[in-house]
Amino acid sequence: MSEQLAGRRVLITGGARGLGAGMATAMAAAGASVMLADVLKDVGEQTAAEIPGARFVELDVTDDAQWEAAVAHTVTALGGLDVVVNNAGVEVTSLIVDTEPDDVRRMLEINLLGTMLGLKHAFRAMRPGGAAGHGGSVINISSVAATIAFPAIGGYSATKSGVDRLTRVAAMESGKLGYGVRVNCLYPGLVPTDMGVKLAVETSAIGLFESPDAAVGAVVELTPSGRLAEVSDIADAAVFLASDASRFVNGVGLPVDGGMGM
Repeated sequence: MSEQLAGRRVLITGGARGLGAGMATAMAAAGASVMLADVLKDVGEQTAAEIPGARFVELDVTDDAQWEAAVAHTVTALGGLDVVVNNAGVEVTSLIVDTEPDDVRRMLEINLLGTMLGLKHAFRAMRPGGAAGHGGSVINISSVAATIAFPAIGGYSATKSGVDRLTRVAAMESGKLGYGVRVNCLYPGLVPTDMGVKLAVETSAIGLFESPDAAVGAVVELTPSGRLAEVSDIADAAVFLASDASRFVNGVGLPVDGGMGM
């Protein structure tokens, strides 16, 4: 078993299920101590119980005070903080002509503001003089949606494009201010998690595809690797960005999409 994250303390948002749970499992297997953070308390606690050594903290990523408390709790419980994964996100499927402002606001709050607050509190904890104070790595989860033009995900694509730009500015700020924190993002391809299945169902329901299977087939057709992404594909990339193997990788977006966004 790889121990490339031995001794690392990791906080993962949206960790109760899907990609977050997969990344937590992979990082724990690589030797890290992991704190799962999510609004889904019962599911999150159950997931943490299934991952050796993992713990759970309740966190609404749109709430500044909850971020401060969750990071403080993580530093105390794990004995420090070396990696923050800003994974929590939401997708609302809609054609632009049917845009509901409240849906867009929700995606902006969770996907973009939530990531910015994660960076804020990661920086404050990991920079010199912070509660952890030894630098580290922040991994933001963007999406292949930030690099392609796929119908009915305009709002989601916009927020995930924002995560990409935010990542690069944050990396520059960290470097210029001497924080010692690398900041990168991942562009996952479509993964058949609850969110991925929901997208296939909803794009077919509004008439873009004949069926959910046809929607999935369209994605596969656009992907040179000829398949959907798997949770482990994304999790392994996150382990890489959290580890010393990526020590000179900073301020970039790493596609893990089988070539779909090339």
